[in-house]
Amino acid sequence: MFYLHQVGELGTQMSGGQKQRISIARALLRDPKILLLDEATSSLDSHSEKAVQEALTRASIGRTTIIVAHRLSTLRDANIIVVIQSGEVIESGSHEQLLVNTNGPYSVMVQLQKTLAPTQSVTLTDSVMMTSETTETTVTRVTRSCHKEPTNEHAKEEQDSRPTWRQLIQMNQHEWKPALAGCIGALLSGLIQPSLAFAQGAMLSMFFLKDHDELRSQTRTLCYAFVSIAVSAFVISVIQHYYFGIMGENLTKRVRETIFKKIMTFEIEWFERENNSTGALCSRLATDTIMVRNLVADRLAFFAQTISASISAVILSMILSWRVALVAIALQLVIIVSFYLKSLITTSPENKCSEIASEAVNNHRIITAYHSHGPVMRIFEGTQKGPNTESKKQNWYAGVALFARPFLTNVNVAVLFWYGGKLLYQGNITYKRLFQTFYVVVLAGMIIAETGSMTGDLTLGKNALKSIFVILKRQTKMKVKSESNQHAVSALKVNGLIELKDVDFFYTSRPTKWALNGLSLRIEAGEVVALVGTSGSGKSTVIGMIQRFYDPFKGSVEIDGVDISCYDLKAIRSFIAWVGQEPTLFAETIKENIAYGKDNATEAEIVQAASLANIHEFISSMKDGYDTFCGERGVQLSGGQKQRIAIARAILKNPAIILLDEATSALDLKSEALVQDALEKTMSGRTCVIVAHRLSTIQRSNKISVIDNGRVIEEGSHDDLLAKGEAYYSLFSLQQQAFHM
Repeated sequence: MFYLHQVGELGTQMSGGQKQRISIARALLRDPKILLLDEATSSLDSHSEKAVQEALTRASIGRTTIIVAHRLSTLRDANIIVVIQSGEVIESGSHEQLLVNTNGPYSVMVQLQKTLAPTQSVTLTDSVMMTSETTETTVTRVTRSCHKEPTNEHAKEEQDSRPTWRQLIQMNQHEWKPALAGCIGALLSGLIQPSLAFAQGAMLSMFFLKDHDELRSQTRTLCYAFVSIAVSAFVISVIQHYYFGIMGENLTKRVRETIFKKIMTFEIEWFERENNSTGALCSRLATDTIMVRNLVADRLAFFAQTISASISAVILSMILSWRVALVAIALQLVIIVSFYLKSLITTSPENKCSEIASEAVNNHRIITAYHSHGPVMRIFEGTQKGPNTESKKQNWYAGVALFARPFLTNVNVAVLFWYGGKLLYQGNITYKRLFQTFYVVVLAGMIIAETGSMTGDLTLGKNALKSIFVILKRQTKMKVKSESNQHAVSALKVNGLIELKDVDFFYTSRPTKWALNGLSLRIEAGEVVALVGTSGSGKSTVIGMIQRFYDPFKGSVEIDGVDISCYDLKAIRSFIAWVGQEPTLFAETIKENIAYGKDNATEAEIVQAASLANIHEFISSMKDGYDTFCGERGVQLSGGQKQRIAIARAILKNPAIILLDEATSALDLKSEALVQDALEKTMSGRTCVIVAHRLSTIQRSNKISVIDNGRVIEEGSHDDLLAKGEAYYSLFSLQQQAFHM
């Protein structure tokens, strides 16, 4: 059952170490002849790295294995080590052979790594070893409510988001002038068809005239009438479609902007729902907004025209011959009821193809590397089986329901011919009135049938409108929670005092396991605090809490003695910089990605931040320099380059609180030393929280907090924790053993 947990889009439900171990398991499952490991253990803690490295070493037996690594502990068993610089091989050989040349590049890196490694000598004992498997704390007392709450909440959102005509009118209130002009054009356009039918009926009755002069006179009159109707139809149609087109385009633009702005305010948990993946949201922005435009603009024009035509046809036919008109209206009611029944029994099946396609495109490198095009296509085809089967069933229903349009329309004509002929025989109606009434009521029937055939489009439009109103009417959970009901605290200055008090938290996608379980942590202003522990212990969750990505279920998170939920989010986050273990770059230039950290940043500030992050020299060596395009998600750059750009972005922000979540995990030793020095200069006078598995990045911290199972189990300086000989001592010993090859 545990293997059925959803990992979330792009693995957002897993920690960096957990994702890396899942990727390794996926690679080993293929039993490959060639194994490629590109920083495969960079996000693992020391204990997990040792266990995984041993597994990889066993798996490499009998296989060609190529390892790319900055942590030299992963290379000691390699047959050949190749040192590459600027795209050229400058040294190769075994570990022992390369160490012979003390001035060689590899030997220099080994010495640098030993310099960065812990200097204390400790003895590894079994009694202090931390278990490699984190014990899960089962949350039995909240399991039932956790499973039900998200579902009930989502259902409540769906229930409350049903749009009304009043809300549709309010959506168009900014375009009331073009909407009014378009509606007038549509209403006038509706009068064209009954007028044309009236003239056609009169034209047929002329053939029963015996006076040639009268025939010539009425023919001339009808010709002028048809020309006038044609000119009127042209002018009115231009007015109708022009103004409704303006209204529709403005509506689409405003709805897209409003939805996107609203989405950007939602909490992280909302994006972790299965229905809110990247593909689904992009589909709403691209497709649903067009459906709303079709429903509100195009369909509004059509229905205004239909209502005008139907009412005028009924009135005109009642004036001409009320007996024939009543029979026609009774038959039209049957047609209307049949279309209504069709709309009730046919529904649009849910299709997740766009989500699968979006996920596949985003991960096309992994799919290509594992040659998994076939399985992905099978998954894609599998998502279509359910909707395809349901659509076939709906087609049977639609076919049975839609028989009303051709059948009842022809029955209508037959009944009217019979009844009209009977009235004509009895002398209760003239030829002219019979033909005019017949054409008018038959035309009204055709208009009603055409309107009924569009009920499927209306259903799609209503569903699209509902999905949009789910977003528009939803309020973010990240609201200000001031007890005094005052406005949000707008932080003009932040000292950096952080305190987590007895915090309980679990992810809604994994409601049976606490991510944080009674965690308490105090970080003084200007203090550098490191968070260490095994993968999945809750370190990154603490970072998310400080940024208020999530709200705790119990306890509080305070900054400068004020609950973070009382702050204005934009204001408090302007004082916080975050560098994650998976750097996020946008499909823009390097300059624009760095400048994202500060509004109106000057070029000098960008260059200075890049220099501090040890990336300026690399950028300058490129053809386009700072104008180099990074590609989608930064695919044009290596992991280390992306991470240094992310660090430069954080440095440019000049924050009061710096959060570093494995910020140097993808850097080589030389770059790590330079960036670490730059970070230490940047951290001066600022509160800094570091999440790290490599102890070289945290030795100089004021305090180190060891987290296990969502709670702090040890705190103190590096030396104090080693003296205790407990959890931190175990992690330290494992890493020291890896460093001293």
